Amino acid sequence: MRGMSENSSVVTIRPRRPAPILVCKKCLKRLEDGREIKRALKSELKRRSGTLGTKRSRVILTGCLDICPKRAVVVASGATLNRGEYLLVADSSGVAAAAEILMRP
Repeated sequence: MRGMSENSSVVTIRPRRPAPILVCKKCLKRLEDGREIKRALKSELKRRSGTLGTKRSRVILTGCLDICPKRAVVVASGATLNRGEYLLVADSSGVAAAAEILMRP
């Protein structure tokens, strides 16, 4: 690799797709329509990235994010975490607004 010394043990790379979207797996399981929320989020991210001409962000299921709302799913992206924000999505109708916030730089 160019620019690396022989003894370098840390390499910085740039991924080909946008930062992943993190979704709390525990929240998804707890909600009746959790599966629908996940499906709607993936579809909305795909639709928005298609209009921007970029690849879709991956949806990564994580362990508990220790927010634990009663009737919502906790969702975050690298940008929202950098701002100290988490999104609570109560049902699939809120996914479009969440995707817009998640895809902001």
